[in-house]
Amino acid sequence: MNASVITFSDDQAEAWDNVATALRQSGVDLDNSLLTAPASEKSSVMAVIGKAGSGKTMLLAELYKALEEAGVDVISGDWEGRKRKDRRTLAILAPTNKAASVLRNRGVPATTIHRILYTPMYDPEYEKIADWLAGQGERPEIEGLTDVALDRAFASYQVNSSVPAALAAAGLRGSDFITGWKRREDPLDIGFVDESSMLDEKQFEDLQEIFPTLVLFGDPAQLPPVKSSGGMVFETLPAKRVQTLSRIHRQDAGNPILDLAHALADPMVDFYAFERMVAEAAKTDERVVMAQRVEADLMARSPCLVWRNATRIRLIHAFRAAFNAPGDELLPGEPLVCDGIELPLKHRKKRLDLEARGLIKGAQVIYLGPGRKPGFSRLHVMGAEDPQVSAASIVKIEQEGDEEPFIPFAARMGATFLHGAAVTIHKAQGSQWDTVQVFAPDIEIASRMGRVEAGQPLWKRLAYVAITRAETQLRWVVRNRLARPEGVLQVDDLVVPATPFTLVSEEI
Repeated sequence: MNASVITFSDDQAEAWDNVATALRQSGVDLDNSLLTAPASEKSSVMAVIGKAGSGKTMLLAELYKALEEAGVDVISGDWEGRKRKDRRTLAILAPTNKAASVLRNRGVPATTIHRILYTPMYDPEYEKIADWLAGQGERPEIEGLTDVALDRAFASYQVNSSVPAALAAAGLRGSDFITGWKRREDPLDIGFVDESSMLDEKQFEDLQEIFPTLVLFGDPAQLPPVKSSGGMVFETLPAKRVQTLSRIHRQDAGNPILDLAHALADPMVDFYAFERMVAEAAKTDERVVMAQRVEADLMARSPCLVWRNATRIRLIHAFRAAFNAPGDELLPGEPLVCDGIELPLKHRKKRLDLEARGLIKGAQVIYLGPGRKPGFSRLHVMGAEDPQVSAASIVKIEQEGDEEPFIPFAARMGATFLHGAAVTIHKAQGSQWDTVQVFAPDIEIASRMGRVEAGQPLWKRLAYVAITRAETQLRWVVRNRLARPEGVLQVDDLVVPATPFTLVSEEI
């Protein structure tokens, strides 16, 4: 049970044993680090659920390490390598790039669900480089690529374990080595899905088609998907297939943010009692702040979390005014949120190209400046392994009331964006930031309305999701005010001069 590496709590140990039993049926023996023939052809779905701090991510990370030690091939979503007889495969997935990046920052090679559903087709010449990087082939000789470029690719792969990022480091663009995208035809063996509270029914069905063994990791206290019938997919599983983690682990003990999150489970705590608890925590721990205003500087990288769209739009306009942003263009450094792809069906390949680079609905992006062609933008996709891209863009800045959105610039078609200085708590699920600002007046309004969602007061679900987005500091904003920024918007922390921008949808 890898006990020499880490000591599990009783509920984690029980969850490990139950997952290990399911994996043994699929041909992976964790106890002896062996790959065997599958014991059964039946599909298996189970869930490991628990609130923030209960150890879900730690358990997932340890399971990944044990599977890798047993010889399981980890599928990254950008390249799969040669198929071998009797091999076993594992993909670790999250619904969004930001959620996947949270795992990658902890050493777990996660990718998005979309990158597993749709797989790239490589040019055979450049596939030789991918084979070499993964240790499945000799160092190739590629016309037009110097030894120095190949060395850069190798060094990048050692750090990122990403073939596209390595090829980009060699000076190649995605269009050079990826000839297209196709929906996956061959199944994989094992799928771990983090942040599974965000899964809708269609995604769940797609994943069950691909993975005979599927393990969902999720938080039952979060908000259900907007398009769902009101629940989370793991709630449809039989009770014996759900393992609940309840203990708050030692590394999270004494964390005031988690203490506040778990205090919301007390039915006697109303909004005003909870806000007093926030104030008390702020007196003794700098990780909690009772803020009198929203900080404009923080909004450039960490959106203010709100409940109502009207609040979101007002804060966005206040943010732009604070930085003296002109009404007819974006400033480099302004945050955006991808709102989908506007392309006709005949441009399906271009849609897949955009989505493969992380431009899926809900992706957080920083605007870096105009692209080389009219309507194109240079963008930094937060959480993506290869984050810098130039794409045909349609940017909409929403107005208050029924007024039509203002569009500072737009391509005829491409990726669509809304401003991202403030986002709704629903859209923030799966993401984490070092410091999070929560707009408390919106939570108070939700509490006054008395709405209940999935058996819990809506305001408590909103507050729980919002405050658990904070990794280091929670700023509970109590007044409808915006602090002036201390400086101008910056992009120096994002732009890596040696990394070329990949042009996506060049023909649009």
